[in-house]
Amino acid sequence: MSQSRAVIWRSHLLPGSETFVRNQGDALTRWAPHYLGAVKVASPLARDSDAIAFPDDPRGRAELLRLKLTGRSARLDAALARLAPDLVHAHFGGDGWLVSGSTRRLGVPLVVTLHGQDVTRQPALPGARGARNRRHLRQAFDRAALVIAVSEFIRDRAVVLGADPAKVRVHHIGVPIPPPPAAAPKRWDVIFVGRFVAKKGVDDLVEAVGMLPAARRPRLLLVGSGPLEAPVRRRAAELGLDATFLGAQSPEVVRRHLAESRILAAPSRTAPDGDCEGLPTTILEAGSAGLPAVATYHSGIPEAVRHGVTGLLSAERDQTALAAHLDTLLGDEALRTRLGAAARTHVEAHFDLHRQTRLLEELYDEARSGRPAGATRVGS
Repeated sequence: MSQSRAVIWRSHLLPGSETFVRNQGDALTRWAPHYLGAVKVASPLARDSDAIAFPDDPRGRAELLRLKLTGRSARLDAALARLAPDLVHAHFGGDGWLVSGSTRRLGVPLVVTLHGQDVTRQPALPGARGARNRRHLRQAFDRAALVIAVSEFIRDRAVVLGADPAKVRVHHIGVPIPPPPAAAPKRWDVIFVGRFVAKKGVDDLVEAVGMLPAARRPRLLLVGSGPLEAPVRRRAAELGLDATFLGAQSPEVVRRHLAESRILAAPSRTAPDGDCEGLPTTILEAGSAGLPAVATYHSGIPEAVRHGVTGLLSAERDQTALAAHLDTLLGDEALRTRLGAAARTHVEAHFDLHRQTRLLEELYDEARSGRPAGATRVGS
């Protein structure tokens, strides 16, 4: 019996920060994944087998612009038809709108996963841009067979923006669960992994570490890049921190450094422009490696970090509380070990990639069948 075909659509295929898209697609078993993008992104996640709809030439760029302006593209229709999908799964609301016209014309059910900025920052933009984003979201919601939210917070935002509650599912994207971590030397006390952008709160982390007495300041490893990297580097130097900046790294390198670290710091917050997280997969990856997280009550993070059980949570931008939580865990190995073990158990039970992807395939089945929607939450 042949597998059903799922086209995984991401207009920019695929930024290095979006490992979760590739991991989820590759973990499908009953459905066969076929990746389609508007343009190819040069990153460690790119593959020669990826289908690209718009060539990187003047005509291709003009046709892509037309798609962005009108939501119509004969080239995208043709690229999708060649893949003969039974279902299209778009990541992010804006990409859902871009492909929704093609899926409707081809009679293929559409599933859209919402991740964060697509229902926080982008719809809140001022003037015509925000109005256009809100209109496009409503059209994508109307045309989609199902809308997947990666956290309860994102679900609520989608409903406020016009999604039919009966169509929306909260479904956590899982992460690969490695073998139980073996005892290994720890090179780093605190690790941060993420883009250097406002919502990640990396500047709050640097300030919090700077509040600690010099004798108790941790060895800090920061993995990632972005527009705030230069000012954060300067501030760490001004404070005299023992901070190592590695820039963006492959998933394999990140996993190795997580294994060499004691604590993950994830002090996410709502950015000035309204941008929010969905549910950072870095927290799940760290938990699977047995690391407790010091994080914030932000968006879907409390669904992944249970305060006092798998990590410690504080209010957004509360640098004093963040410093205190880091100091508490760094000074108490038994507590750190207990929370890290509980974090792994929590991730195994609720965020295992293969279990979560089996549940996703059930959602695909539902979308294809067109049967009436039921509960608003699936799994985890």
